[in-house]
Amino acid sequence: MSGLSEIVDSLEIKFSKLVQKLDSLENTNQELRNELLKSESTINRQTEEIQVLKNQYETLKMTNSLLGSDENKRETKLKINSLIREIDYCIAQLSD
Repeated sequence: MSGLSEIVDSLEIKFSKLVQKLDSLENTNQELRNELLKSESTINRQTEEIQVLKNQYETLKMTNSLLGSDENKRETKLKINSLIREIDYCIAQLSD
């Protein structure tokens, strides 16, 4: 009979340890999920910042071209021609 009670006590101790380990793993899992959310947020913010910086860079390139820089003149001419075509199209639409 004492052998059976020792087995039961041993099982209770092991079960208690398993419950503690489960709680610990759940806490760790939640911390990792929170860290993942923070990382995703940081990535999204940095992606938006990169896009803004790319737009600023393109604007600066265009401005440099317009100010007489030899670099990117072809791109600037193409962009101006494109804008002129769009304006002509709009004027034609308004004339109709």
